[in-house]
Amino acid sequence: MAENFLASLRVMGLGMLGIFSVAVALMLIMMLLTKLFPAKKEDDKNRDGE
Repeated sequence: MAENFLASLRVMGLGMLGIFSVAVALMLIMMLLTKLFPAKKEDDKNRDGE
């Protein structure tokens, strides 16, 4: 029974590692995209509309 419990902890740990690694990857991608394509400032939007 203890062997099954330890095996389940290993599987759970791998799952949590996968979840956190995907979350970190998404955060890095979002940071990179905001650096590459910055949002327009409010002043720039008003000038474009005039």
